Amino acid sequence: MDSEGRALQEQEEAPVILENGEVYRNPTEVKMSQIVLPCHANHRGEISVGQLLKWMDTTACLSAERHAGCPCITASVDDICFEHTIGVGQVVNITAKVNRAFNSSMEVGILVSCEDLFTDRQWRVCQAFATFVARRSEAGKVHLKPVVPRTQAEQLEHSVAAERRRMRLVHVDIMKDLLSNATLQKVDECQEHQDAVPAERTRVESVELVLPPHANHQVNTFGGQIMAWMENVATIAASRLCNAHPTLRSIDMFHFRGPSQIGDRLVLKAIVNNTFTHSMEVGVCAEAYQAGQTLRHINSAFMTFEVLDEDGKPRTLPRIRPEPVNGKRRYREAIARRKIRLDRKYIISCKQTEVPLSVPWDPSNQVYLSYNNVSALKMMAARNNWVLNSEKNKVSLYTLEENQVLCFRVETQVKVPVEQVFLLMSDLSRRQEWDRNYEQCEVITQVNEDDTLYRVVTPSVSKEGKVQDFILLASRRRPCNAGDPYVVALRSVTLPTHPSTEDYKRGEVLCAGFSIWEVSSRITKISYYNQATPEVLPYISNDIAGLSSTFYSTFRSCSQFLEENKDSLEAVASTPL
Repeated sequence: MDSEGRALQEQEEAPVILENGEVYRNPTEVKMSQIVLPCHANHRGEISVGQLLKWMDTTACLSAERHAGCPCITASVDDICFEHTIGVGQVVNITAKVNRAFNSSMEVGILVSCEDLFTDRQWRVCQAFATFVARRSEAGKVHLKPVVPRTQAEQLEHSVAAERRRMRLVHVDIMKDLLSNATLQKVDECQEHQDAVPAERTRVESVELVLPPHANHQVNTFGGQIMAWMENVATIAASRLCNAHPTLRSIDMFHFRGPSQIGDRLVLKAIVNNTFTHSMEVGVCAEAYQAGQTLRHINSAFMTFEVLDEDGKPRTLPRIRPEPVNGKRRYREAIARRKIRLDRKYIISCKQTEVPLSVPWDPSNQVYLSYNNVSALKMMAARNNWVLNSEKNKVSLYTLEENQVLCFRVETQVKVPVEQVFLLMSDLSRRQEWDRNYEQCEVITQVNEDDTLYRVVTPSVSKEGKVQDFILLASRRRPCNAGDPYVVALRSVTLPTHPSTEDYKRGEVLCAGFSIWEVSSRITKISYYNQATPEVLPYISNDIAGLSSTFYSTFRSCSQFLEENKDSLEAVASTPL
């Protein structure tokens, strides 16, 4: 078995043994395994993505219903990126489990892998996150019971699910902001290229009659079935552009706007919106009607295709000439969505160790940087293999060394209400009042209520004697549900208005911040985390080595600062983020 297969097996199988000796299994977990037959495959002998989407939706729905105890419907699906294909004769393994419940909706995580029975190889195909809503009963709206995470992986997904939900809610606003950007106000000159293909040539329209085999046990059309039909017309549209068989690489986040039932006529329309050298975006719309009724908008989706040559490399695609008015609008929107896809790929989707220490900040990627900032801190906090390094007067220093990365955590409790602690700790401009490593701290930009950009100056730790400065994005979050912590996350970013200078050594923070927990109405637990970078390590290395206890004095100063300012009206009014 190759390294990827072993990693996948560890991800899926790592058993947790309960006190009674039994192997723990998530109560919402549902698994499906299917052998890919010729009837499931396309012309290349690879599984049709539409068929895969149907299996994924079915598995996720059963997981959601296992948790809800009532019928559920697909509300939305986040971006799906297909990493590998699956051939005829290979096995598709799908695992779905509920990560978190939010009142009447819940997030279901879906992991798809492929297994070759003859070589014993396994590899990951894709991962997806779907939102399901519990259907209203005769008694009214269903209120879902909370998900109780039991393992480290479940705690991590449970915590980060709140951030993913936050991103879904602002997705439309991100598109509006990008489209208002001056650079997208004009259609790119390439539309006038002599060799450009008219978008009208790629237009596809098809109708499907929803029959009982297409519906679920609630008599609604399977969300996966609708996605499969949409993938079919999108593939035809992409083929018409390049006169070749395209490969679907990704599907953007989409929402189901309304249900479809048995007897509906489903009208599916697709057209190529734009091309980008080696890829194209196809827009698909699904509308439904009954005899004598008007069309109902069911769903819109945007799919990215490539065309591969004989060596499996992406071919250069012809340019597209958009239709007047709506075609130009779709053309511009495709550019905006590509920007969003790139931001997600390089800020969110990559592994934390692959994220550059300092990412350029601009308003268009702010939401994703904020998401990454908070999620990275939550991932670090969810680790359960922290080792107590030292303790002094109820201030504890923990370390975690993994994959050649050193992280540390400092923890203490204060007799201050949690809301006051959160407001004071999230104002970095006041940190110099208790942390001697913060010589200066200035607000560069208050982005919104939850995010602020700071410039921080710290003492010299280098032989050259230069003081360090950091450009930090501070992101704060209040609890999503009772039992969640308050969070203040920090990471480095770069700003063209604040380049590094000869007078300062520019430092970097990859992941740092505070998790603030309410112990009681008057007692709060503070946990400070930091993934040590070369610029940060000198400030804490002596403490980790046991040669000093400056961490203790710093956090005793923090406790004193919080207690002295807990009743301050300024603290209550101060919302710098």
